[in-house]
Amino acid sequence: MPVSRALQRLLRVLELEEEQCQAALETATAEFRRLERAFEAAGAQERGGRRLIAASVLRDAVEDRLAGIEETCIALRSRQVLAPRIANAEADVADLREEYLSKRVERRQAETLVEEAQKQAELENNRRGQMSLDEWYLNRRPAGGPPGSSSKE
Repeated sequence: MPVSRALQRLLRVLELEEEQCQAALETATAEFRRLERAFEAAGAQERGGRRLIAASVLRDAVEDRLAGIEETCIALRSRQVLAPRIANAEADVADLREEYLSKRVERRQAETLVEEAQKQAELENNRRGQMSLDEWYLNRRPAGGPPGSSSKE
């Protein structure tokens, strides 16, 4: 008995679903990494603003001090906006990873069913072949002679 078409279609659907989940996971992971890089860039901007403030104190440059303060404030606001978005993106990545892994398990289970059905079909074919050979061999022997003799002697 060959593998049922329904089981093969199910396996294909599960493969497609797994691919979609994997693509969604990769997209969410890329977005998460982009947000993390933006958060790190805001931190670097904040440090740059503080260095500008420190340098302006030594040179007594009021404009540089104001620019440094403004740059630090902008960086802090950016980090405050990015922090909850990063947390949401991290939760999304975790959810999508879980969904992807469950789809992968489903696909592997269906794959195992298909493989088992194929093995069973192959085993059945081998049995039929062996039975056919046994029938042929039994029919080949003469009816009245011993098992090792043939009629060509």
